[in-house]
Amino acid sequence: MTGAARPADDAGAATVRVVLADDQPAVRAGLALILNGSPGVRVVGEAADGDAAVRLCRELRPDVAVLDVRMPHSDGISATRAIVADGLADVLVLTTFDLDEYVFGALRAGAAGFLLKDTDADGLVSAVRTVARGDGFIAPTVTRRLITAFAATTPGASADTRAALATLTPRERDVLACLGLGLSNQQIADRLVLAESTTKTHVSRILAKLDLRSRVQAAILAQELGLPAPPPP
Repeated sequence: MTGAARPADDAGAATVRVVLADDQPAVRAGLALILNGSPGVRVVGEAADGDAAVRLCRELRPDVAVLDVRMPHSDGISATRAIVADGLADVLVLTTFDLDEYVFGALRAGAAGFLLKDTDADGLVSAVRTVARGDGFIAPTVTRRLITAFAATTPGASADTRAALATLTPRERDVLACLGLGLSNQQIADRLVLAESTTKTHVSRILAKLDLRSRVQAAILAQELGLPAPPPP
């Protein structure tokens, strides 16, 4: 994402700045309480619908926007599409994970991750921090189920995409295959014996070459293509 540099907290570490959007005030209040009570995380804005969330992200340039899927006026999918398209923040979508068209739409819009609404406080904070690091997040217990189900509802990779795939280096193809397994940057680095910073560079290049908006979309593409997973070291 493109945004302002993160401010430092009292300990000198970068603070993850978050915008929350949910049409239920009690839910927003609970999420804000959890995040603001966590070191290095600060809620800088709250919204009750997608339009307001986009305006806040444009104004505040947070690191992460945590969006509910179903909201009045403009839903989480439309908000995700606008926020991602303009590089305003990385988006973490709140969902009940029923694999409906709303979840699929958010994937296509470029959401960086999905969080179950019944996730505990530690899980929420971990997901926000993971997305802020650029790793993307889907609960490990549902990663393969989500990717496989989404891939099954979409057409195969286009001819242009397959041509773009040919521009990837062998190492980038390995990284793409690992994304298809739902691995984080650190897990990919461990599996391929790379530095985590090198893995991040490979992921960025893969997204640029294949014209993808998020690592989740890259994971889906890897599933569609049936890329073989590189063996562990």
